[in-house]
This record gives sequence, C-alpha cells and structure tokens, in this order.
Amino acid sequence: MKLLEDIISDISVVFDKNYSNISINRIIIDSRNIQKGDLYVAISGTSINGHDFINEAISKGASAVVCEYIPKNCSVDFVYILTDNSRKTLGRLASNFYQNPSKKLKLIGVTGTNGKTTVCTLLYNLFISLGYKSALISTVQNQINGRVLKSSHTTPDAVSLNQLLNDMVNEGCEFCFMEVSSHAVEQFRIEGLEYTGAVFTNITHDHLDYHKTFENYLKAKKSFFDNLSYTAFALTNKDDKNGSVMLQNTLASKYSYSLKSISDFKAKIIESDLQGLLLSIDNVQAWFNLIGNFNAYNLIAVYGTAFLLGINKNEIITALTKCTGAKGRFEVFKSKNGIIGIVDYAHTPDALKNVLETINKIRTKNETLITIFGCGGNRDKEKRAVMGDIATQNSDRVIITNDNPRSENPDEIINQIKSGIKPQHYKKMIVISNREEAINAAVGFAKKGDIILLAGKGHENYQETGNVKIPFDDTEKLKSAFEKF
Repeated sequence: MKLLEDIISDISVVFDKNYSNISINRIIIDSRNIQKGDLYVAISGTSINGHDFINEAISKGASAVVCEYIPKNCSVDFVYILTDNSRKTLGRLASNFYQNPSKKLKLIGVTGTNGKTTVCTLLYNLFISLGYKSALISTVQNQINGRVLKSSHTTPDAVSLNQLLNDMVNEGCEFCFMEVSSHAVEQFRIEGLEYTGAVFTNITHDHLDYHKTFENYLKAKKSFFDNLSYTAFALTNKDDKNGSVMLQNTLASKYSYSLKSISDFKAKIIESDLQGLLLSIDNVQAWFNLIGNFNAYNLIAVYGTAFLLGINKNEIITALTKCTGAKGRFEVFKSKNGIIGIVDYAHTPDALKNVLETINKIRTKNETLITIFGCGGNRDKEKRAVMGDIATQNSDRVIITNDNPRSENPDEIINQIKSGIKPQHYKKMIVISNREEAINAAVGFAKKGDIILLAGKGHENYQETGNVKIPFDDTEKLKSAFEKF
C-alpha cells in the first residue's frame, strides 16, 4: 500500500481535487480487474478507450483515476488526476509505486531487429556462471537467479515490468538483462526506468504493420538511446549503417563493436562450421558453441557489454566458450539417419537471409538444403513476397506452410509469399499448408547429410489460427518426425 501523493510526487499533472492521505493498493489499467483501493489508469488504445470505463472503475471501488480527460457522463465528485499522456504517466507511476527498482539494479537494455534474445540470454548465462545474482527479461522467458517465469511479450507492460524488477531487487539481483522492443519504446512501457547501459544489434525491415514506415521504426529504436542518462553507456554495432544514428543525440558514453570496421570491441571469424565458431576477440582466440556470422556479432556485443560492466576480458571469453544460445535460435539437431535439422526464429527478411547465408557458407553443397517457413497473419504484409524470394534463392527446396495465420486467410498469406518467387525458382517450391505435415514431408524425402531449416517460430510453443492458440512446438515436431522416418 502506498500514498497517492508519494506516487505522483515528481509527475507533472493537473489535479481536480485534493489528493492527500489517499491510499493505493495497486495500479490497474484494466477496469475489469479493479478492486477497492486501486488506482485506475485510463489509457486510450487503438481499439478500446479506457476512459469509457472510468465509471465502472469507480463503482468497483477505485480510490482515484488517472486520465487525459473526464468524460461527460462521469461524476466530477471524485479524485481525478489529469495528465497529457496516460501511457507515459503510467510508467512513472509504476516506477514510483515499486520504489524505483531500476535504480537499484544494473539494468541493461538490448534493442534491434535481430539478436536481442540471444544477446540477453548470453549475458544472463555469462553473469550467472561468474557467480553474480542476475535476471533476464526476454521473449523466450524471464528468469530471476535461475527461477524461470513465463514471458508473453518481448517487453511487459509498465506495471508488470516494475513489479518484476522489484522482485529481482528483493531477491538480491545485481544485474538485469532486458530486451527492449520498438513497441515498448513507443508505448512508454519503459518510461521511468533508469538504464546502466543500452545495446543496439541491428535494424532491418520489420514491424512496419505497426510503425508504418522504416523511418518511424528507426526513430523508435533511436529514442531509447536519446533518453539514456549521462551515467549510462551506449554500445552499437558499427557494421550496421544505422549504428551511428543511435548515438547521435544520446548523453551516454559511446562505444561500438564490429567484425568489419574499426571499433572499440572487434572480433574476427577464424573458422565457422555447424559445430561452432573460432573467433579472435581483442586478439584472443577461442572456440564458441554458437554458429554463424550473426552469432559472431552477438558474441562480440556480449563481450563489449560485460567489459563495460567491469568484468575481466579473459573471464568473459572463458565463460562465453561454455555458453549456448537461446531456445529456437539456430538450434541444431541430428536424426539417427544423419539428417541435420535447424530450428530458428527467423521471421524477417534479413533474419531469414542471414540464417540461409550462414548455412550456405558452411555446408559442403553436396547435400540438399530444405527450407520450411511461412509468415504470420495480422502482421507486416510487405515482407512476405521478399521472404519468398530470399528462401527460394538460397535453398535447394522450399516448403511454404502456415506460421501463425491468426485471423487472416492462410491461403492469402501463402499466395503473397509465392508472389515474390522468381519464375526460375518455381520448381524448387511446394506448398503444404499444415505445418506438421510440412515437417514430416521434409524429413521423409531428406537423405543422410541433408539440412532442414525450420524457420519462423523458434521458441514458440503454440500456433495461432483464428484467435485460437493450439499447442505446437517446432522442435518437438521435428524430433517426432526424426523418430518416424
């Protein structure tokens, strides 16, 4: 329980009524969950306006309401806290309610189109292995000192996020490694948090269904760095043409990493195959269990971050050689018949291209590369044709199937993917809409040494069709197919 005056002490708002000595049990954004003594924050969403439910919140016992305006049908005889932006105010309210937990941790935010999950997971595993009490907030899962929690969003809502950070503080965590999505930045989910450091991996075509233009998407990523304090550090990928853009207006100390350019933290690939990578990092050679060029970038980003957090470079490299990546990120499996299966979350054109180029660089070319993929419904439609082109250009055979069609017509999604395939590649492609049947078919006609890339869903353990989620795990389906054939 907190006093309302303490929660809003440093927030710029306009008050309609005296608010002293009002106790708040919880901060709630869904009026259906309101209980006596809660603070209701009315948020204007794309489909639902929380201001329409202010009366419901009051009738259920809310102690006060935060809103951008008071609807005409609402009684004025109540404690309203008026703000210009309820979403933005929510972040600061939540942070204050939980006594600003981000200031009690070394909080590292990782943003970018690809690599966020792997970088955060590697950092978490690295620091845990070195004996530091640490926490992880990622797409795959949240963890507090080895205790696994469910994860439903890349970045949770502001209240859940601060509650989670508070739990980490209470369990003695010193470090937290957190994925920061562009949606979270635009929706002010990270408002009020204080970061020790921020890492930029890369930026490519993604989420244009939400951001509408690449410029808006870039701006959302950049604003994360713009809002860092002068006590923080900002680490960016210098080989990405937009890496320097992230640093343009930040107050944070600026650092870079790369494989190709002159940078503060440099790595060089010595050897690369389906077993791992031999890298030279700051002139120290070591073998790592992760595969491919993109993981070389992930590893050097982790190395640079750990170094900036004060860890000895030899300790970092030694510990990283023992680390593995995140679930569903270039996970390699081998059947009893010698077929190689790779499960990867690649669901953007750039990610799919990177994975396929990685496989093609390290394969012998005597085997067949079979790619299975689809595209999610109710998401960026522009990338579908592009991904169809990339898959067929870089594979020997391609099976187009369903991903998560959601409320879209699965056949329409598949047709849009096919529209990007060049005529000379038509013969490589077949359509098997049922994803499990597609996996079985690929394993069925694969021979010893052949490589099957199962792309798009990675760690997800469900398939969503028509707003219904059914259990579906690419890894489990692939293993099952390996047992059948």
